[in-house]
Amino acid sequence: MTENRTNLAFREFFETCRSKAMQLALEEDRYQGDITTEATVDPNQQGLGYVEVKAEGIIAGVEVARQVFQSSDASLEFTAFVKDGKRVYPGERILEVKGRIASILFGERTVLNFMQRMSGIATRTNMYVERVSHTNASILDTRKTAPALRYYDKDAVRIGGGTNHRFGLFDMILIKDNHIDAAGSVEEAVKRAKAWCQEHEAKVKIETEVRSISELVRACTSRPDMILLDNFMVDDLAEAVRWVKANGYGNILLEASGNIGLHNVSEIAMTGVDFISVGELTHSVKALDMSMKIERF
Repeated sequence: MTENRTNLAFREFFETCRSKAMQLALEEDRYQGDITTEATVDPNQQGLGYVEVKAEGIIAGVEVARQVFQSSDASLEFTAFVKDGKRVYPGERILEVKGRIASILFGERTVLNFMQRMSGIATRTNMYVERVSHTNASILDTRKTAPALRYYDKDAVRIGGGTNHRFGLFDMILIKDNHIDAAGSVEEAVKRAKAWCQEHEAKVKIETEVRSISELVRACTSRPDMILLDNFMVDDLAEAVRWVKANGYGNILLEASGNIGLHNVSEIAMTGVDFISVGELTHSVKALDMSMKIERF
């Protein structure tokens, strides 16, 4: 999984994505300045801003808030009362920032946008993680993230207790149905993937999607690292797990995907699959409600 990668260049790429997204978020707000604050607030007025949550959930984005405020004004004093991953409740104050009110207001909406989205993702992820906690299955995210916000979306999944799948198209070979159809068969697609890895000395996982038990059987003969069981019914998932273990392919990890929700994730986990990927974690985010209030000194 992506979160286990330790390559320095890969970590630097992550950092670049994070930094660019944050700066763009600030720039789209400021452009030629905060004219409302300039018109109504004394630029030297000191004060305190605090963020308070209005709903129960898992908080995420505390460190992002710190970085946004520091980018707004390095002289601001930031204090966090909770850490990422903590469960919070309505009325709880999670952070405060002191200094020039104009600077605090400049970063306010960007901070809330990041934290509300990230906390919403972390909260939803945690719901799924709790539903499968009695099994050995892990909850995976997908690439169905907000454009240019993938770093933050996936970080929120991790904070919520989920596991990051591949970050992009470059860090894992994931053979989907269109690749299989273009290659001619699942066996041929996996064969080509293995040849490519050998030719390029690429140490990446190979996963292939399958759409039926018969395709699963054919895929196993090619021995990919993982197999994605796409849109399988629960009974078919259980049969797939049994067949893989009974026929000596127990080292191939199995991932369930498609039509998965809180209503059936526990049942799916109990079939014995290793991973369950859930697109809604990041593509259908419900923000965790929170707001910022200002007090002048």
